[in-house]
Amino acid sequence: MEPKRDYYEVLEVPRDADAKTIKRAFLKKARKLHPDVNDAPDAEERFKEVNEAYSVLSDDQKRANYDRYGDPNGPAGFGSDYVDVSDIFGGGGFGFGDIFDSFFGGMGGRGAAQAQRTRGRDMGIRLTVSLEEAAAGCTKTVAYTRLAPCEDCGGSGASEGGHLHTCDRCHGTGRVVEVQRTIFGQMQTQTTCPECHGQGKVIDHPCETCEGQGRTPSREKVEVRVPAGVHSGQTITVEGKGEAGLRGDACGNLVVSVEVSESDRFERQGDDLYCTVRVDSLQAIVGTTVTIDGIMEGERVTVEVPAGCQFGQRVTVEGRGMPRVGMVARGRLVAVVQVETPQDLSKKQLLDIAAIVAERSLDDSPAPERDAAREGSPAAESAAEHFSKERWRAPKNPFKGGRR
Repeated sequence: MEPKRDYYEVLEVPRDADAKTIKRAFLKKARKLHPDVNDAPDAEERFKEVNEAYSVLSDDQKRANYDRYGDPNGPAGFGSDYVDVSDIFGGGGFGFGDIFDSFFGGMGGRGAAQAQRTRGRDMGIRLTVSLEEAAAGCTKTVAYTRLAPCEDCGGSGASEGGHLHTCDRCHGTGRVVEVQRTIFGQMQTQTTCPECHGQGKVIDHPCETCEGQGRTPSREKVEVRVPAGVHSGQTITVEGKGEAGLRGDACGNLVVSVEVSESDRFERQGDDLYCTVRVDSLQAIVGTTVTIDGIMEGERVTVEVPAGCQFGQRVTVEGRGMPRVGMVARGRLVAVVQVETPQDLSKKQLLDIAAIVAERSLDDSPAPERDAAREGSPAAESAAEHFSKERWRAPKNPFKGGRR
């Protein structure tokens, strides 16, 4: 496998180039190498190489890592609050290739045959957060690529001294009527004006960077505030951070779809959280108190296990589940009790338990036999002797290691 070329060499810019220089170099090369305008066999691969170089050098954090370590991800990756979204709509639709399709078809090319929409489209990304982050709420910095207002012309599409005026061919209608003579007579057809591409306006001196569109592909960062208690599938809208409109028209929105990952400690059902607590069989008999870590940072939750608790019994703690979105109230914490047989009992403890077991078995006998046994029956003595032997060990819990 051939080593990757230096990203600065790919874009033909110096290592101290500023963001504007890098962006202009990228757009210049992208125009030459885009598969729609270049028929060379290696055009697509070279275009991908240019795109990869720009995605790194246009991102301050990635560029700093690349300059220092030779790897855009750095020695140990990014922090948990930084998300690099390189695939729009989860790989199913509006991706980086579509951004370029819009850019190159924005004022001609493949889009010349139909009127162009001027308002920017909404864009969608997916953001994954942990269950703990969903419980507390968090702010994530998301990096993505969009068509942003052109920095050189301020989004107007006109270079310095350029002006927007009515199209002379369609007189501002954006449509032209063509008349054709056929054997059946004259036929009229109405099509999009090829001069203004349906806009009704043209610029006498368009901006060279954006070719009169007022927008260019750009690497963007945006902070997304995730509310406490968010559920998987809920969306967060960041206004004005979608695709920029044509020649200063309104931008679309960025729609963030949140996915909450599974937790090793809790299982979420609505606003309730389920977890397991382990107690030994003796604690289950007399009841006990178990303190566990809650879903919130530093939170401690006390679970009161009642006397006579059975394996799989549920103990509910109110107000210690997930927060309800936009509310102070929280769901429940449901602790599922798992009873385990103790393996570290002393000989004296075993004798005490054996005596209790023997007495319980005698309590089920008729009265005369029970009285005689209590005076020292061979059965009771045999049981005590059996449990006092060194070789005896408490049986393993058949539920240990099983399904929670």
